Amino acid sequence: MLVADHLIKDFGSFRAVDGVSFTLERGEVLGFLGPNGAGKTTTMRMLAGGLEPDGGSASIAGYDCSTVRLEAQSRLGYLPEGAPAYPAMTPRGFVMFGLRARGFSGGALNRATDLALERANLGEMAGQPIGTLSKGYKRRAALAAAIAHDPAVLILDEPTDGLDPNQKDGVRQLIRDMAPEKAIIISTHILEEVPAVCSRAIVIDRGRVRFDGTPHALAATGPDNSIESAFRALTQIRSGSDEGVAA
Repeated sequence: MLVADHLIKDFGSFRAVDGVSFTLERGEVLGFLGPNGAGKTTTMRMLAGGLEPDGGSASIAGYDCSTVRLEAQSRLGYLPEGAPAYPAMTPRGFVMFGLRARGFSGGALNRATDLALERANLGEMAGQPIGTLSKGYKRRAALAAAIAHDPAVLILDEPTDGLDPNQKDGVRQLIRDMAPEKAIIISTHILEEVPAVCSRAIVIDRGRVRFDGTPHALAATGPDNSIESAFRALTQIRSGSDEGVAA
């Protein structure tokens, strides 16, 4: 469903993404992990067609994210970092705006809107201006917009950021419910989410893949058999020991 093939992205003399490759199949939930500045968001922006790679390629459901971008994006739901949305719109209006841009109208538009708002658990906040909402509700409004058109692939950048514990549990359950029919990438700094919802984990640091495997296998690489210790060890690799590490 999704292919990253030796993706490279440079910003001036700085190489933010350095040959990242992986594939994702329907039914997989991938935890995309790394410290700040590791290249996670840049990689996801290339996968979403929002940023041109300087090398390599990406595709969604067989459609190249650069050369046939609209075909690829029509099969993608993307929750960007920061969950941007128009502050004067309500969550309902924002979801409908996105659906209309994708060609929805009439009864199909209303049904898709209602389902997305329900799944994101917006409740009565669906009718309030987004600019007046808390960080958590803003995140849920953006999540509703990302899933409303029932895409085959989801890329979610920090989907539970700003949510309280109950809201986090709700979003995690929503991801589990959607997982059998979709390919899902979750970028997160909350390492507990990896065993909770992910079937696979990738650790990226300095623009390179350092680990790709199951959460159980990731934990097993840690000094105390935990994901936290494995993450710390993998992201402390220095340039002098990079050889043979990158995927």
